Amino acid sequence: MSHALTTGRPWRVVLVFAIPLLVGNIVQQLYQVTDAFVVGRTLGVDALAAVGSTGSLLFLLLGFAWGMTTGFAIPTAQAFGARDHAAVRRSVAAGTILSAGSSAVLTVLALALTGPALRLLQTPAELVPQATTFAMVSFAGAAATVSFNYLSAVIRATGDSRTPLVFLAICCGLNAALVVLLVRVVGFGVGGAAAATVVSQAVSVMLCLEYVRRRVPVLRIGRADLRAARGDLGRHLRIGLPMGFQASIIAIGTLAVQLRLNELGPDAVAAYTTAARVDGLAVALLASLGLATSTFVAQNLGAGRPDRIRRGVSQALIMSVTGAVAIGAVLVTGGASIVRLFVGPDEQAVVDMAAQFLTVNGVAYAVLGVLFVLRGGLQGLGHTLVPTITGAVELVARVGAAIVLGAAFGYAGVVWGNPLAWIGAVVILVPATVHAHRALSRTPAADASGQAAPADEPTTVPVVVDGPIEDAIVLDAIVLDPAVLDPAVLDVAVPHQRGPLEVGAGTR
Repeated sequence: MSHALTTGRPWRVVLVFAIPLLVGNIVQQLYQVTDAFVVGRTLGVDALAAVGSTGSLLFLLLGFAWGMTTGFAIPTAQAFGARDHAAVRRSVAAGTILSAGSSAVLTVLALALTGPALRLLQTPAELVPQATTFAMVSFAGAAATVSFNYLSAVIRATGDSRTPLVFLAICCGLNAALVVLLVRVVGFGVGGAAAATVVSQAVSVMLCLEYVRRRVPVLRIGRADLRAARGDLGRHLRIGLPMGFQASIIAIGTLAVQLRLNELGPDAVAAYTTAARVDGLAVALLASLGLATSTFVAQNLGAGRPDRIRRGVSQALIMSVTGAVAIGAVLVTGGASIVRLFVGPDEQAVVDMAAQFLTVNGVAYAVLGVLFVLRGGLQGLGHTLVPTITGAVELVARVGAAIVLGAAFGYAGVVWGNPLAWIGAVVILVPATVHAHRALSRTPAADASGQAAPADEPTTVPVVVDGPIEDAIVLDAIVLDPAVLDPAVLDVAVPHQRGPLEVGAGTR
């Protein structure tokens, strides 16, 4: 159900919105964990490593699409916060056009580049056949992935984070069942694991479309909206492309890490893959608070509430850092035990390396919590330059750790790439956020969305509407200044006309 994030205590609004996102992130991570568990236990460590060796490549291309579609939904959230439903539909139409186009381009490029990319990454020869199969099947279903991400993003833009959770849960449950069926029962190997994800996402896309058709009229678009959206394509690209490139920049850093891991051998790849699955599950709360902050800021920007933006970001920071410390403590003390759930009893070397990854990351989760909230806040304001720069900083840190520290200390050096990247990004995000909030504090509330209100804008005051008249009904309403109560403007029934009272565009 759509819900405005422009009223209520900011911390509570952000937290309530983030909880379904958190559950969704956990569910999503769990189905990735299910993939790793079934593949690792059924097909062996080499198959698990083969799937892991494609992670950076998938993140590079599909991560770009995820970031871009999330950016397309920011103008939607701003328009919804301003209660401009026509602008909401134009925004959805613009995002739909751009998402469809990007899906087609992404699919063609990904299928053509998979083989060369795996060779460029120096994927171990024994992993290449299975890695190629997994990547090709995943990229063949890119349209389903992009569509599901975009539909979920625009539904969340209306303040509804619960419905996407329901569809994600259905997707993940179906995926888990199909992975077991296709990998363990039918014997399709790693290709079956990838196909399970594609099919489950395609089913969720159909469910999302049917839900919007039935329950969310503000998101339903027609041909007129598609035509009108042409003028909004540029604005959506200005926000979506930098967010997509930001995700890709981060992914390039992970490619450098993958290259170094491939040189260190299958055990290093398997350990990093397993630890990354656990790490993704652990940081779900932090990622959810960041996304919730972005939507909260976007809606309140559209509503002209800079005061709520500042309070909401500050309170989200407190929640994020507190959660990060607690989660980090769990991984530092119990990481090895968690890793043993995913690998066989004779893989102690893999367990030790994975536990080292979780320990190093766990002690730095507080920094990551700050990063998610501050970057989400800036993105909600429509700022794209600083978040993109922080992505570049993360790239440099991860590449530097992979090349320099990896060469000097091996696997131990590689795992320090994440904390160094997070610290470098936060060093930039803190002053940028302070500057943005100072600018907001100097902006009148009525103009916080960046558009000055007309000088003759009518005030909203309660007036009495006399009635009833014959064959009419009485409506309790707050309407604009009485000067606009002209039948031609309000389109209301007057005593000469028979029929119910109709309220036109002049009422609120």
